[in-house]
Amino acid sequence: MPNFLRLTASAAEPEYDAPPADKLISGDPQFTTWNVEDRDGLYCGIWQATPGKWRIAYEEWEYVHILEGRSVITADDGTEHHLAAGDSFILRPGFTGTWEVLETLRKEYVILS
Repeated sequence: MPNFLRLTASAAEPEYDAPPADKLISGDPQFTTWNVEDRDGLYCGIWQATPGKWRIAYEEWEYVHILEGRSVITADDGTEHHLAAGDSFILRPGFTGTWEVLETLRKEYVILS
């Protein structure tokens, strides 16, 4: 296993998913994930989502850097976080709310569970 990994879509096989029906609020969002690193509770890769809105509840810590697209993450208290290419942020365990993708979004992520 190499000790240097480039964070690119070609570094991993894509996985396809969508939000569970009970969390879907609107649209038909489709997810593509290129999980480049997966070991010892650490996950790192690229994730893409098409437009739609769904409920989120974080039990893990996640660092995100938006590569392209636009999105709004809304906390349960109503606080809106408008996100676009170039933005970086952290979601901590316990965050709950909604994620709405306005324009197909691609992000780099690091998750620690």
